[in-house]
Amino acid sequence: MITPPRRQGEYADREIDCQEAMEPGFQAIVDCMTEAGWTRGEIMRSLRRLIAADNMTQKENAKVEAQTLQHCRSSLADNYSCWN
Repeated sequence: MITPPRRQGEYADREIDCQEAMEPGFQAIVDCMTEAGWTRGEIMRSLRRLIAADNMTQKENAKVEAQTLQHCRSSLADNYSCWN
């Protein structure tokens, strides 16, 4: 079971708590990967690439959402001006 944050919202050691909650699962992934024949270096490089790819995906998703919101606002403004 994953340990939840000690409380809602921000607090001083929240990221440390997150790391501690994640550590057993992280270690289990590393252990499974090494048992399958991957080296620790390969695993760590792959994890870094996965994190970088996820960051890029999140940035692109935010960009698309912002563009979609802007488009919707423009469409609503155009439609509203047609009614007046």
